[in-house]
Amino acid sequence: MTGSDFQSLLQEKWGHSYDVQLRRINQRVVLLVMWRYLEQPSFPMSEAEYLAHLEEVLAHLQAWGVWEAVRSEIEATRQKPRMGKAVTIPLDLAGIGERASEWLL
Repeated sequence: MTGSDFQSLLQEKWGHSYDVQLRRINQRVVLLVMWRYLEQPSFPMSEAEYLAHLEEVLAHLQAWGVWEAVRSEIEATRQKPRMGKAVTIPLDLAGIGERASEWLL
């Protein structure tokens, strides 16, 4: 899986290359599919920067062993990112032990 593959998944699901962010909310780590997307003139990243960002997020998801669950959730969700409302995908980091604490501090 590459950043381009991740971009394709987002485009196939919602028709745009949406921004994604990893965030800690309370004691959980979530993937947020934001409402901003690459095709917007005001998007703050170039295509190369966007793909590098997706690669970085994807590397974390794969290292934590949650990528397949995230992909399945993206494919299954009926939610859509919209202005001010991201799609929130909770990540189950229980299986990675101490490495999860890097995000939960």
